[in-house]
Amino acid sequence: MNLLPIQIWLIIGIALCVLELLVPLPTFLIAGAMGVAALLVAAVSLILPIPALQIVVWMLLAGSLAIASRRFIPKDSNQLKESSEGITITEIPAGATGRVKYEGGSWKAKCDHPQTAIAAHQKVIVLRRQGTTLIVVPENWLNH
Repeated sequence: MNLLPIQIWLIIGIALCVLELLVPLPTFLIAGAMGVAALLVAAVSLILPIPALQIVVWMLLAGSLAIASRRFIPKDSNQLKESSEGITITEIPAGATGRVKYEGGSWKAKCDHPQTAIAAHQKVIVLRRQGTTLIVVPENWLNH
């Protein structure tokens, strides 16, 4: 089965847009930007039949759209302050990162105290966010 370049770009674009909508991990609009860029390159492929140039156009469009999408991502953690509890999905080893389920999504997280490990399936309190990493402490620390 030989696919035309327009068909390949349409498949890639639709798959990336669906990925942005369905994956529980936050992709921060990167997959969506890449998908929209692929859909635009599908139209460009009718005019520009050289695959190498199509890839360059896709990379430039995807990068530009990803940078432009940054303004839609909150810069502060005010939205995170509405909910302060999460639960560890994986262990958070001392001084390393693990995964926490928080506000319906899976987030990279590390303990605020670098010498403390947190086991999987434990409740944690989210203190703050550093980029895309949550800083947490075990829930039982509140009882001390």
